[in-house]
Amino acid sequence: MNVLFVNAERETQIQEVVFQKKGKPKVTDLTSIEISAKEAQQVASLSGGVEGLIKTLPSVNSNTELSSQYMVRGGNYDENLIYINDIEIYRPFLIRNSLQEGMSIINPDMVQAINFSAGGFEAKYGDKMSSALNIYYRQPTKFEVSGEASLIGGRLSTGFASKNKKLSALFSGRYRNTNLVLNTLNEDTDFNPQYMDFQSYINYKLNDKWDFSFIGYWSKNDYEMVPKVKEVDFGSLQTPLKLSVFYNGKEDDQYKNMMGTASINFKPNKKWTFTLDNFAYQNREREYYTIASAYLLQTFDPITGAPITSYDVGGQIDHARNDLLVKTYGSQLKTRFSPDVNTDFEVGLKFEKENLKDFTNEWQLVDSLGYSTPRDYTNPGVLDPSQLRLRYNIAGTNHIEPTRLSGYAQFSKKFYWGENRVFLNAGVRASHWDFNDETIISPRAQFAIKPNWDMDMLFKISGGIYYQSPFYKEIKDLDGNFNSNIKSQRSMQVILSNDYEFRMVDRPFKLTTEAYYKKMDNLIPYYLDNVRIRYSGENNAEGYAYGLDTRLFGEFVPGVDSWISASYARVYENIEGKGNIPRPTDPRFRFSMFYQDYMPKFPSMRVNLTLTYANGLPSGTPISLDENGKPISEAPYRYQRTLPSYKRVDIGLSKVFIDQKDNKVNSGFWSNFNELVLGVQIFNAFNISNTVANQWVNDVTTGYNYPVPVRLTGRFFNVKLEFKL
Repeated sequence: MNVLFVNAERETQIQEVVFQKKGKPKVTDLTSIEISAKEAQQVASLSGGVEGLIKTLPSVNSNTELSSQYMVRGGNYDENLIYINDIEIYRPFLIRNSLQEGMSIINPDMVQAINFSAGGFEAKYGDKMSSALNIYYRQPTKFEVSGEASLIGGRLSTGFASKNKKLSALFSGRYRNTNLVLNTLNEDTDFNPQYMDFQSYINYKLNDKWDFSFIGYWSKNDYEMVPKVKEVDFGSLQTPLKLSVFYNGKEDDQYKNMMGTASINFKPNKKWTFTLDNFAYQNREREYYTIASAYLLQTFDPITGAPITSYDVGGQIDHARNDLLVKTYGSQLKTRFSPDVNTDFEVGLKFEKENLKDFTNEWQLVDSLGYSTPRDYTNPGVLDPSQLRLRYNIAGTNHIEPTRLSGYAQFSKKFYWGENRVFLNAGVRASHWDFNDETIISPRAQFAIKPNWDMDMLFKISGGIYYQSPFYKEIKDLDGNFNSNIKSQRSMQVILSNDYEFRMVDRPFKLTTEAYYKKMDNLIPYYLDNVRIRYSGENNAEGYAYGLDTRLFGEFVPGVDSWISASYARVYENIEGKGNIPRPTDPRFRFSMFYQDYMPKFPSMRVNLTLTYANGLPSGTPISLDENGKPISEAPYRYQRTLPSYKRVDIGLSKVFIDQKDNKVNSGFWSNFNELVLGVQIFNAFNISNTVANQWVNDVTTGYNYPVPVRLTGRFFNVKLEFKL
């Protein structure tokens, strides 16, 4: 990780200021950390290799292993940028349950470099308030075939390069079915989740100045669920409760995504680089379900198990026919001017045309002891004149075709200040969206200094004004209509950090500590239900967040990297001046670890372990609407519950039978293999029953809402075989 500094008098190699290696794209973002693509392939993770590894970083939080989504420094799932080769990627929008999500769009087998920033990122990245993840795909240098087969899916990849290295191509297809994993849930449900995708990355180098590339992506997720019976034990030792639910109906969801990006790169000389990206993206989502349920809520004797009191008997009907079609296409032009190895000027312009067609018809009817809820309370013996009312009804038909324009300019410089080494990155970006006729300007800056000390220290400060530019989720209110008056949420943030590199037991280590503060306004309050975020549709809140992150990275075992992360963070919001309360993504304390090891006498036997302990999130307020269908701003103040702490250990064990170093085979059938690895993955090794959300059950007699936990998966053993030809 060396970076060359040059001045008029000397040329010298100094240690890490910019995170980059030879052959990888140049990275000027000082807040970015590099994550190993190889480790992302090896980590035992249900949600996806890259995101599974990101979730072990101190600033990142997640309370479900089935989702590749994550929260960063108190932000929600929608506040994170994802790029592949500098092209912004969109996730599916209608997914409400982590069981539905399937695979991440990022294929670890195609990845060359992973750069992640948890905040304070540079101006070239877009308008989100939390984080930026940039993935660069690799170019094969020869013919290759690799694959993986396991109990929950498989992967097959192939690549080639022409003899003159001008043409290279990489193709990969994946399939996953998590039915076996979902069967570890403590309920009687028929699942049939199937996820598949295909990706391609093609490069052609015309000459030393011109080259062309294309990225193609297609995915199809089918999620079918037929619930039958579920029983949940919860409550306390003094008041143990049991919810029994009997179902009729099914859920059938489909998510189809397609993306294509054609890029032209022109490098007339060593100083100038021009890139033109033309992209198109289509997201077709369908969420159909009609599920009727009858439930019994009761307490029982903790010794005999006999029922004592029935609190509530009722029924519920959940219905949705939601369709969404999102199309975006456009172009972006970027240029970089590097007058010397220490200086960079970058400018970019982007035009994007969006087409959103949304049809929503979703409602919930709750019946309790013969009465629909909510209802007005009446005294015993008095006839109840209440009308049949739905708990909520979200319906709307929307079609918009807005245009978004954005641009940025930034300057990066490395220089000496006396004997100290200094890095500076400053820039500004601007964006205009004609749907709400809003223009936002976002100045950002980063500064680092590496003193000429005996201790290897690097001090950094970064920050600026970061907006959450609204899109489909933010503009849709709880009536189901698009709100053209919605504005971008805004975050003013500052991050102070320190990197300390040292040697311990004659091995390299790095301790990173970061403190941050965010002041936010124009916030849109939201309801968090599992992984679905529903915004209230009004900019009627403000808030703030602060926290401290620390990460110890190094060779705990000689030759392999591991790390330990710890963080403490809080995030609050104030809705309509009613006072500060924790946001639904308030993280508090979190500890995680990624550890790798091998047997010294048998280095082909390897193990990796991911461990997570995190305080429970606020449980999420049930959607509460007034008589006019508007959100009740007092509701988040009434329902303040916290989920249990999230605790999980995943273990990956592997035996390398063939590799290119110590276990070569030079003859026979097995000589065709460059690598052959047999692995066993133990997900949720200690079989801990974690909770992802609460299901709210209403007692019509008292009006009390009982938070019934929605459990996550149990222990599961997966066997996989990996090979490379």
